[in-house]
Formats: sequence, C-alpha cells, structure tokens
Amino acid sequence: MRFADLVRVIETTAPLSIAAAWDHSGIQVATRRGEISRLAVCLDPLPCHLASALEQGAEMILSHHPLALEPRLPDRADAYHAALSLLFRADAALYAAHTSLDANPAGPVGWLGRELGLLPLEGASGHVLQVLEPTGSMTHEGREIACGFGVVGALPTALTPEALAHALAPWTGGVAVRLAGRLPERIRRVAVCPGAGVSLAAEAAAYGADVLITGDLKHHQALEAPLPILDVGHFSLEEEMMRRFAADLDRAIGKTPGGVSVCFVPGRDPLRPLFSVAG
Repeated sequence: MRFADLVRVIETTAPLSIAAAWDHSGIQVATRRGEISRLAVCLDPLPCHLASALEQGAEMILSHHPLALEPRLPDRADAYHAALSLLFRADAALYAAHTSLDANPAGPVGWLGRELGLLPLEGASGHVLQVLEPTGSMTHEGREIACGFGVVGALPTALTPEALAHALAPWTGGVAVRLAGRLPERIRRVAVCPGAGVSLAAEAAAYGADVLITGDLKHHQALEAPLPILDVGHFSLEEEMMRRFAADLDRAIGKTPGGVSVCFVPGRDPLRPLFSVAG
C-alpha cells in the first residue's frame, strides 16, 4: 500500500482535525519508501519497541504517544537519539495517533465503555456516548458525531463496587487499582478516560457520573475530587486500546490483496510493585 494511502486509513479513525492544539499527532519521522507492506503498532515509541518492530520487518510504525511533543535537536545520546538512529538506518516511518485517536469516541479509545456495555445517557442524541470535553466533530458511519476526550454513559444494570472491580480485572494488567472517594452501593453512570483524564473530573461529576475511571491521579487531585475516581494507571487501558487499533487495522487492510501486514508490539507498564508482601 502506498504510504500516503496508509496514512489516510489511520486518519479515518484518528483525524488530525480533532486533536488537541498542544499535541503533535501525525507523521513523526518520514520515509523515502513509497510503498508499505508491514506496519507495527505500539503504545510508546521507545527504542526497544522500535527495534522489535524493525526486527519483525516493519517499514512503518504507528505509536500512540509521540516521539516528542516539541521539536528538538538530537544533541545528546539519549532514548530520543536512539529512536531516530533506528528509524533512519531502516528508512522506516513513524506515525503517532495521540489525541487524534483519544478524541474519537467511536474508535478504539472507547473500548472499555463498550466492554462495560455503557449506553448513551437519557436525552443524548445518537448511539455514541456523551463526550466530556469536546474538541470538534467527524463523520462516523454516515453521521456527524461529537468528538473529544472522555465519555460518560449508563450501565445496562447497576453494579456494586465489587462487581465493577470484577468487570475491570481482565483489563487492568494486574496493577493495584486506587480509589479516591467512596463508591456508592450501586453504580449506574460511569465516565471513562484512558490515560490521564483526572482533569475531566468536574465534567464527569456534572453529568452525574458515579465514578470516573482513568489514570495518573495525584494526591491533591484525590483530595479535591468531586466524584469517586478509580486510578487504573496510565498504561493498561491505552495498551489495550492500541492492541485493538492494530486488530482493527489488520481487518481493514491486512486481508486484502496487496494489503499491509499488521503486527502489535506489546509494551510493559513502567510502574510495577517493588515486591509482594505476604501475610
């Protein structure tokens, strides 16, 4: 597939028009290749992940997080320098679908809401969940939908805190989920923002959410939270998002004649327990 055509396929799900103004989604490192036959997908463009992708024959790598949010010179031998060296030697392209992917509620970022069976709130238009922080709009399945960060919806059946924890367990990577506040006995409305979405707590509370599921909760944010917040970490939900994005792309372009072979390069949560305490 032509490189430009592959970029257009990615941007069908992650259009740059809905990305945050401060973000740097899009092409990170260009390539001289006109054709791409193998695409690797990962969460973080770390040198170890890029090396793994290149070892598997990738000619283009799609990451969620950008290589850098601001332009900088490779003036020291750090991870940024190593990443550029790997990509330049292989003449491999790097593309980041960051907030452009985060802001499409109908795309892979909405996977947890779909797993939980969240339904649009009463009075909401269409079949897409309510966005907490709008950034624009896009066409999805022939209709215009609101785009932005975080979603809120209603569970088909109210859950106890224990039942919600059980429902989340397969997706939290075994990390210790932290709770700020006290969950109600019955949870009906749930807000979700993979990655770092604590800044959307006020919006989630305004929509009557019983809990916000996100990551990167800080001490003072927890003290001032206007609703209960479940901190599942930055890694687990976004890793699964990119795994699903890779599967979506494989179904779309990997099974057609002359299509692109798509592989997923798994990452590892940089935060993990130091040791286990028994007893």
